[in-house]
Amino acid sequence: MASKSKKFYVVWVGHNPGVYNSWDECQAQVKGFEGARYKAFSNESQAISAFRGNMWDYLKKPSKQPQLTSDQSAFEEKKSEQRHQYIAESVSVDAACGGNPGIMEYQGVYTKNGRRIFYAGPFPDGTNNVGEFLAIVHALALLKSKKKTLPIYSDSETAIVWVRNKHANTKLKPTNANAQLFELIQRAEKWLKTNTWNIPVLKWETEWWGEIPADFGRK
Repeated sequence: MASKSKKFYVVWVGHNPGVYNSWDECQAQVKGFEGARYKAFSNESQAISAFRGNMWDYLKKPSKQPQLTSDQSAFEEKKSEQRHQYIAESVSVDAACGGNPGIMEYQGVYTKNGRRIFYAGPFPDGTNNVGEFLAIVHALALLKSKKKTLPIYSDSETAIVWVRNKHANTKLKPTNANAQLFELIQRAEKWLKTNTWNIPVLKWETEWWGEIPADFGRK
């Protein structure tokens, strides 16, 4: 009888996000954790790549009927019931920009109570996507320095992709006014390229949950 092939388990959202070598280890990280996100992979390199990427490239979004595997818990079977849920124990970030380009600022808050954790700005000649990118990296660096693995929510898919690619692919043109902003972009890109982290960066689903808690409320 052929031996069962070894699997590797990615936990994007759980007690301690990471890549695990056994189901028992994975289960310990997701059991009792509301909103846990995880999946099994057939080899380690695939699992590592998935963990560093956008989890929604590998998971079905909660609004769709899930495809279950034998390795998924009862939580996965109830995913359709959780389309209106988000992880309260998390950090939310947002940016505001008066024009494109324009005066930009960004901030991060605790999702569950809206308490501000950090704020930066205002910066002249900025864009919303640049602000979202800087806010995510700011949150990553802050959480890592405090040895915390709280998920980070952003409502900007563009900024999340930039973080995943470790490069701000902005069309913003450098000016004398935004020189400081471009210095921050370079510092953020350098941080992403020289650090590792076990912190999920997740898309805030405004359609389901309303405005992100970090929203500046200026729409």
